Amino acid sequence: MRVFQYLLGQRPIIFVMFIINLFGTIYGYYWYRYQLAETPAHFYIFVPDSPTASLFFTIVLFAFLFKRNLPIIEALAIVTLFKYGIWAVIMNLLVLAVNGTLPWEGYMLIASHFGMAVQGLLYASYYRFKAWHLIVAAIWTLHNDVIDYVFEMMPRYSVLMDYLNEVGYMTFWLSLMSIGIAYYLVIKNQLKQLEIT
Repeated sequence: MRVFQYLLGQRPIIFVMFIINLFGTIYGYYWYRYQLAETPAHFYIFVPDSPTASLFFTIVLFAFLFKRNLPIIEALAIVTLFKYGIWAVIMNLLVLAVNGTLPWEGYMLIASHFGMAVQGLLYASYYRFKAWHLIVAAIWTLHNDVIDYVFEMMPRYSVLMDYLNEVGYMTFWLSLMSIGIAYYLVIKNQLKQLEIT
């Protein structure tokens, strides 16, 4: 495991991850173009959830290339990558359950978003954020849930709109789970390291 963590921190690997996430982020914003065209300008930042999560991680990777840490962005990255990665997987599986079929793009989204969730966790040992950084990320994430499900700015899955309340409830708990995972993998681990030293 330590060898794997060491490899993840090598500049060529970070660079490859940076390029993959950069193009994934650009494509993600492009994917939201139709919904953004119908979205009031003051809600723009809250609509493309997954691309914004991968944008946070792309910025983190860029900083890693220069041996820098950006704690607030790291906290936002791990929380939102896991949350929206798993959220998209669940949504596409629900579409499959309701419709009985899923287009190939749905399977692509399942694979890419699952990878998105996992990559944020894999770099947890490289993050250097503290509790207050995580609180900022938590406020951002829970505020985004309010915008999504009170003002109905969530990503559009037309077949699931009849289950909006249930999806919103699930998303709220997924947010809390993501915040908890970030605390456990980063802050609690840092506290353990301090106890050891």
